[in-house]
Amino acid sequence: MKAALFPLAAYLRGAPELVREAIVVHEGPSARIVAASRLARRAGVRPGLTVAQARNIESGLVSRARDPEREHTAQEVLLEIADAFSPRVEDGGEGMVYLDLAGIGPASAGNGEHSLGQSIMRDMDAAGLPGRVGIAGSKLAARAAAALPRSPNVVAPRGEARFLAPLPLKSLFEDDSRGPGNAASDGDDQEILHTLKLWGLRTVGDLAGLPAAEVHSRLGERGTALHSAARGFDPEPLTPRPPPPTFRESQTFEWPIDNLEPFLFVARGAVSRLAARLDARGMGCRRLELSLKVEPEGLHELAIELPAPTREARTLLSLIRLHLEAEPPRAPITSMQLLAHPDVPRQAQLSLLGPAALSPDRLAAVTARLLALLGPNRVGSPRTRNGHLPERFRLADYDPPPPPRIRLEPRPGRGMLAVRTLRPPVEVEVLTAESEETDRVVPCPAPLQINPLPTDERHVRIEGAVRTAAGPWEIEEGWWREAPAMRDYWDIELRTGAVCRIYRDRTSERWFADGVYD
Repeated sequence: MKAALFPLAAYLRGAPELVREAIVVHEGPSARIVAASRLARRAGVRPGLTVAQARNIESGLVSRARDPEREHTAQEVLLEIADAFSPRVEDGGEGMVYLDLAGIGPASAGNGEHSLGQSIMRDMDAAGLPGRVGIAGSKLAARAAAALPRSPNVVAPRGEARFLAPLPLKSLFEDDSRGPGNAASDGDDQEILHTLKLWGLRTVGDLAGLPAAEVHSRLGERGTALHSAARGFDPEPLTPRPPPPTFRESQTFEWPIDNLEPFLFVARGAVSRLAARLDARGMGCRRLELSLKVEPEGLHELAIELPAPTREARTLLSLIRLHLEAEPPRAPITSMQLLAHPDVPRQAQLSLLGPAALSPDRLAAVTARLLALLGPNRVGSPRTRNGHLPERFRLADYDPPPPPRIRLEPRPGRGMLAVRTLRPPVEVEVLTAESEETDRVVPCPAPLQINPLPTDERHVRIEGAVRTAAGPWEIEEGWWREAPAMRDYWDIELRTGAVCRIYRDRTSERWFADGVYD
């Protein structure tokens, strides 16, 4: 499989609004065009021209610099598409991917391989990387078949040599099947090509007709590999790549971005594409890393740990906004890279008779939104820790148990009080009136206010005469330490109706309120 006009396709994947424009991609100090859209080619623009020359041909031309970051991401997307069709995939580079289809489809069924090629092309179109597919028994033949029109093209079994025979010799040197460790230099390839032309050879079939021993004695190992490829055999087997541990989206900006809102507008597209890739694999993002290159050569990095794997683009973008507002980059941004560490989302077992289970995707999205609102280390399920003090706890991942298999009727029962713990505890002053056998709790230094959310205006005042008190309950912890924790806890009801929990620190003789009963 091969992405057509790969530098242009990789750029348009991140800028779909330019698909209907006459656009070219250029590189180098002279701004030489390396790829041109169909509208630009119809106007007469061709690769190799400079942008200035092309504008003389087409005045409305849109030109963009070649972006290696976008191309690297696009190549990863092509590899992921190939992974969905075969477990053995080799990275051919520059928009080319080889995959082993042996045993994937019915080889003898007339239209089976052609239908498989059409399925691959549909997935490439859906990913914004339209391309072509060639199916053959060797990588060189498959690459040549992918370059033909009316894709997909299937080479008949054991017909690779006959298919390759009329191709020009230079087709052999455009093959990227050589591994990077065994690749000959461009100078050696040009020397071999020149030698073959001096021998009077013009086509791949001419080289295939020579005796293998004579080719080896005159051209060495490289000549033997070219001779095998010309006969339809791969000189080296397909080298499958290991599955990627992360998903990456990156791009370079046309101009530096020095404001958060324009950056988030650009990042929204990258996050959406990243979420779509995770969704296609049935994965969720558990850790998101953002790397920003800033002027002149700085780097701004941040990592976001999510409470549960999610692939909701809006939630991921909200987390990026939250962290950049807390730690903004100190210089204009020139490029960005998003790295998602995937994990399998929580699974839910459906039940015929019991209540409906929570949707894993919706649960992950809700917990991630809470993380964006409340900040890190504030979302999870509380667990007890070893010790006697009530404030000792830890946060675990929120993983609710599955619902019962059979729907249960609610049992009648009386309501129970729940204590809302105050973190940190609020110091209060306890006054004793000798004439009245009651205690009076007065806040120190000011009336207490509890704000569960930044926008919540509710508050609770712990102030007034004590109507009823229960206690004390003594708690001691760490008596062997220099500063042990020794407290006397009381539950009190004020005349205002508020029910609170207070304690006296016997070491410092100070009073604190650490909970309100609801």
